[in-house]
Amino acid sequence: MSGQGADWLKGMVTVHIRGGQAEELVNRALAGGLQLSTIRWTSSGLLEFELSVSDFFKLRPYLKETGCRAHVTKRKGLPFLLVKAERRKLFAGGIVLFFAIIFMLSSLVWSIEVQGNVKLTEDQIRLAAKEEGLYPLQWSFRLTDADVLSKQLVRKLPGSTWVGVEKKGTKVIIQVVESTIPKQSALNTPRHLVAAADAVVTEIIAEAGRPVVRKNMRVKKDQILISGTIGGEEYSRTVVAKGNVRGLVWYEFEIASPLVQQVKVYTGEKKTKWYAVIGSRALQVSGYGKDAYEASEAILSEQKISWRNWTLPLGRMKETIMETRLEERTLTEEEAKSAGILQAKADVLIKAGSDAVIRDEIVLHEKADNGKVYMKVLFEVEQSIVKEMPLVQMQGE
Repeated sequence: MSGQGADWLKGMVTVHIRGGQAEELVNRALAGGLQLSTIRWTSSGLLEFELSVSDFFKLRPYLKETGCRAHVTKRKGLPFLLVKAERRKLFAGGIVLFFAIIFMLSSLVWSIEVQGNVKLTEDQIRLAAKEEGLYPLQWSFRLTDADVLSKQLVRKLPGSTWVGVEKKGTKVIIQVVESTIPKQSALNTPRHLVAAADAVVTEIIAEAGRPVVRKNMRVKKDQILISGTIGGEEYSRTVVAKGNVRGLVWYEFEIASPLVQQVKVYTGEKKTKWYAVIGSRALQVSGYGKDAYEASEAILSEQKISWRNWTLPLGRMKETIMETRLEERTLTEEEAKSAGILQAKADVLIKAGSDAVIRDEIVLHEKADNGKVYMKVLFEVEQSIVKEMPLVQMQGE
């Protein structure tokens, strides 16, 4: 066999040498028995030569001794052809396997969603479905026909008048219609609507009953706003008063806001954990070991496998553990004042209700002492001021 044929069988690479002592590298490699050929300087000033694949791996000690770096620019020979062919075969096999897995996974029932149930619990419905062969990870082709399955579920679920079963991709939706029993309306005793707090009325809407206050009128706590008694003295009758009355209510807060506050910051150190997600379960595949952080915050992001219009219950989840620490921040008196008032406003709205609106705030007193800003603040809040009071408690009115 010729020399070129032997080289082709062994596999040859062309390398460029960068940095270090390139000429010394060639001398030492040749002295060490490596066969270098076509040694020349390129137009860009780099030393170039060819050698066999086996000699290329023997070149590393000489590179280290002379401070040079080798960059492979060309590959030729049988070993590289075999690798290329193997890669193509694996790629083709991988595509076939991928679509086979997709087909298998799409033929499974991955999740069951229950809709429309009120009295029947979801566990009851799922148990009845399981007895009929409908449960997660069941093959779609093994399911009973949807019409037959619906009738069987109606028989198994007392109180249901109709059950629909619909398959959407890998999910099955069970729609339940329950039999309804007319509700007996509760007997409401006649009552007034009275003021829940001292206030100035800003709005009054009477749906039932007789309004006894008007807009801009000051009222006291427990004063009647909408009376449950209507008509004259001879022809009066009692009703359940209904309506809405809003008014201005005042809240006084004493606030102590520190000038030095602790805030959470990220240090930049982080650890990543990866999980394989199958349905509602996650299996950790990397990032084992305890976190060395004294304080941290976890951020989760999930990616599901999708194909065309199908989203499979398979994917991966990334958990990023971010190291945090508390740092002290020194505020100006004005910043501390704003922070204290902001917190007080949140407390006011919790007391006044979700529909309350803060109309005004007045700082009655303010001073800075012992590293804090002390304030007394009056908040003017517009809110609902009604509460119910049965007429039996109002005999003395």
